[in-house]
Amino acid sequence: MQLSRVVATSGRVAATTKRLEKIGLIATLLEQLQPEEVEIAVSFLSGGTRQGRVGIGYSTLREAIGSPAAEASLELLEVDRAFESLKSTQGSGSVGRKLELLRSIFSRATEEEQRFLTGLLGGELRQGALEGIMLESVARASRVPLERVRRAAMMAGAIPPIARALFEQGEAGLAAYDVRLFRPVQPMLAQTAENAAEAIDELGEAALEWKLDGARIQVHRSGDDVTVYSRSLNDVTAAVPEIVEAARGLPAKDLILDGEVISLKPDGRPNAFQTTMRRFGRKLDVDRMRAELPLSPFWFDLLYLNGTSLLDEPQARRFGTLVELAPATVVPHTITAAPEDAVEFFETALRHGHEGIMAKSTSAPYAAGARGQSWLKVKSPRTLDLVILAAEWGNGRRRGWLSNLHLGARDTEKGGFAMLGKTFKGLTDEMLAWQTQELLKLEIGRDKYTVHVEPKLVAEIAFNEIQVSARYQSGLALRFARVKRYRLDKSAAESDTFQTVQQLAGLTS
Repeated sequence: MQLSRVVATSGRVAATTKRLEKIGLIATLLEQLQPEEVEIAVSFLSGGTRQGRVGIGYSTLREAIGSPAAEASLELLEVDRAFESLKSTQGSGSVGRKLELLRSIFSRATEEEQRFLTGLLGGELRQGALEGIMLESVARASRVPLERVRRAAMMAGAIPPIARALFEQGEAGLAAYDVRLFRPVQPMLAQTAENAAEAIDELGEAALEWKLDGARIQVHRSGDDVTVYSRSLNDVTAAVPEIVEAARGLPAKDLILDGEVISLKPDGRPNAFQTTMRRFGRKLDVDRMRAELPLSPFWFDLLYLNGTSLLDEPQARRFGTLVELAPATVVPHTITAAPEDAVEFFETALRHGHEGIMAKSTSAPYAAGARGQSWLKVKSPRTLDLVILAAEWGNGRRRGWLSNLHLGARDTEKGGFAMLGKTFKGLTDEMLAWQTQELLKLEIGRDKYTVHVEPKLVAEIAFNEIQVSARYQSGLALRFARVKRYRLDKSAAESDTFQTVQQLAGLTS
């Protein structure tokens, strides 16, 4: 199949707000693909590539874009092979070779295909094909029950390989995707509650746990063999030997644990998230780092024990079994139906230096990879007043509006503003229209994608954490940043400083 047909479908999916229409468009396309094309197309329509990151920066990507082709000729399989080559091209001179490879692809791409590929490789393709929609599309096209497809995708950790198995082997192809030791399961995720009382109102009697600001891990053990996986399902075993030892010390033969690992200060209070994450660097002296920054595990779920999957068991049974197995290392917890008790538990967690609590339905199974209402997180809100440095033109429903905002903190030491990332989240249509009008008044330059502006407009930005990032010159980025409101009562000179951000990140005292 030609790439242009996938691009056209992507455009139609982005243009509609109707869930069933999105599902129908994607399913119709999938039905027309060859089995070997399905994994590629599902990856593209999900906003990624089959290879993951292919090592292309924004500057290289934009340098590769030239005059578009007049007619579509690129095939889906050859684009995938090009991405495979980009992924494998490394070493001396690799930047130049990657640039030439990109140019050869972009020179044969139409304007619409260039725009699609740029968004795909830049990680900013927004087309509305969210995970739930993609699962329903795959189920409809393959004529396999949705729950069967969803469960297999949860076990696989991704939808594209499941889609390929379905289209190559039918429902029988999903037999290999069940809970299995040393094949990590997508972590269950949580929705947000405004406060602890609201969480109890939503769930009724709930299991409450401290929400630790550490690194989520999943530990698989069979006998003495132990593998530790990160939140993104990467193998991080070599970096955390004390976690391996802790897992080996538990009275079980086989198990899969879900938990959080965190570095604690001598007084038992947690170090900042970024301090804990120093233990997960690519190149580190493990023994020295372990001595300087020991890690402590806190388990909050048990997914598998001695040959039996516990995913479908209620939370109360899973956690009860976990407490029997590892009483000294389970996360601090309680069960209550009283809002006032939940508020007190939340405040206790904050006093101990943690970021909030989790509230969990005691009857809910473990919905791997899902973000449902049976787990709710309650956190003390964190916001910064930041200056808008630039904005990128939007796609889909945001087309024609300045959307993705470049966020800057005032640097009182070096002058200017330190960029902390980008966001388009939290913006209503009214805000998009207003900020486009106002930002264009402040324009000082532009390129094909971005309008750079005078640093005058201040926005209140909510965020979850501050993390180290090599992507920005500041070295820091906000996780899950979203716009709460514009602060027209504040000038840029009154915005938050980069030094404040560094302090919040635990990098300065």
